[in-house]
Amino acid sequence: MSLISPIPIEQEALAFLAGSGLPVADLGANSTVRLFAARRGQAIDAMVGLELDGPHVLLRSLAVSPALRGSGLGVALVGFAERAAAEGGAVGLYLLTTTAAGFFRRLDFVDLDRTHAPPAIAATQEFASLCPASSAFLYKRLGP
Repeated sequence: MSLISPIPIEQEALAFLAGSGLPVADLGANSTVRLFAARRGQAIDAMVGLELDGPHVLLRSLAVSPALRGSGLGVALVGFAERAAAEGGAVGLYLLTTTAAGFFRRLDFVDLDRTHAPPAIAATQEFASLCPASSAFLYKRLGP
């Protein structure tokens, strides 16, 4: 199993995300996104990100290297992100996806109309401009 730990928003992380087809335009030095990488050695096997602190958190940037897809690593990273968000006080985890809605639905995320996004989520660049309006918007309640 890969070790999951924080990773700085630097070239290695940006290259992995961009190579996975995920947006990186808003990931700079002043970003509020926290990234976590799974590694077995030096190379990144997978990543996930969390944006915002507080009751509503945006899960973003879930990517698994092609050779490890289907290995359970994506599920482990989502579980890690859920626990990290809940430990930070979040009661809801939101995400946008154009390709993985089925994966997240299997993990108990439910579809939500974009008009019901909390203001903090709607104000993120990912929600407002980076992800197309056709993206699935999903939600999962955290905690009891």
